[in-house]
Amino acid sequence: MKRKFLKQILATAAGLVPAMQAVPGLAQPATGWPDRPIRLIVPFPAGGATDSLARAIGESMATELGQSMIIDNRPGAGGIIGAEAAARAAGDGYTLLIGTNNTLVTGKYLYQKLPYDPSQFELIGLIGITPLILLANSTVPAKTLHELVAHAKENPGKLSYGSFGNGTTSHLAGELFKQMTGTEMLHVPYKGAFEGIPAILSGQIPLYFDTIVTGLPHVKSGKLHALGITTAHRSPMIPATPTIAEQGYPGYDIYPWYGLVAPKGIPGDVVEKLWRTLNRSLHDKQLVAKIEMTGAEVTAASPAQFAQMVRQDALKTEKLVRLAGIGLR
Repeated sequence: MKRKFLKQILATAAGLVPAMQAVPGLAQPATGWPDRPIRLIVPFPAGGATDSLARAIGESMATELGQSMIIDNRPGAGGIIGAEAAARAAGDGYTLLIGTNNTLVTGKYLYQKLPYDPSQFELIGLIGITPLILLANSTVPAKTLHELVAHAKENPGKLSYGSFGNGTTSHLAGELFKQMTGTEMLHVPYKGAFEGIPAILSGQIPLYFDTIVTGLPHVKSGKLHALGITTAHRSPMIPATPTIAEQGYPGYDIYPWYGLVAPKGIPGDVVEKLWRTLNRSLHDKQLVAKIEMTGAEVTAASPAQFAQMVRQDALKTEKLVRLAGIGLR
């Protein structure tokens, strides 16, 4: 899917605040909705990139809506616990969720039974995406993607790659890479970069699909090599590194994404007001800068555009999970 991205310079996440902290609304309360604080469920721990992104958006939207936005961190099971909490809430516009690939798309293909139906969310707007980067350490006798593929084919099954965990976009990026390059590698799941980065630096794994914001410092230090970006476009954070697609694998395009969603039943006029508010916020330079600090690229997309992207992602993900045989049932 072709996308237009705002130009950005990404930086390391900073300025994080505790969970369940209210983001104050500074404008005068509007008549009707909203007439009380809004709960924004973040299905990941406080202090992470998604949490930081949500807090920045919550602060900006609260200012315009005239009501505080309460950040409610509900981590666990790759976002599923938080998504379930949101799905069980009333569709009145007072509970929102930061929806991700795993909660809205991937989970239904990985698990035989989810505790909620992903289709029962109303899509409000896409917020952004996070490019991933394929990292290699000095144990890999390859400085380019072409050399890596050749080495992997000469040593089938002997290379391993790390990811954020089973079923994550980082994991799927590796499976898509294997399928498109015709290589065989062992997947080693970790619980995030706090485990994965030490593992690749110490030589426990030779390859790792990471976010640019956590992997880049080690590329700059010379400890790791950047072999390719997982999105169809290069990242402004590391523009000299080509995409995997442009290195001989057109169509390779996979990344975590984030959007604002709500439980079904939310009134249409409230959805429209939320989208207008979100869209204006995502065109604010100060907010864009805060989001860039998480490593994300802002990509404002309307409810209809968001829905089209989710449908296309679902088709691609279902095929990938089936061919890779990675369902966690």
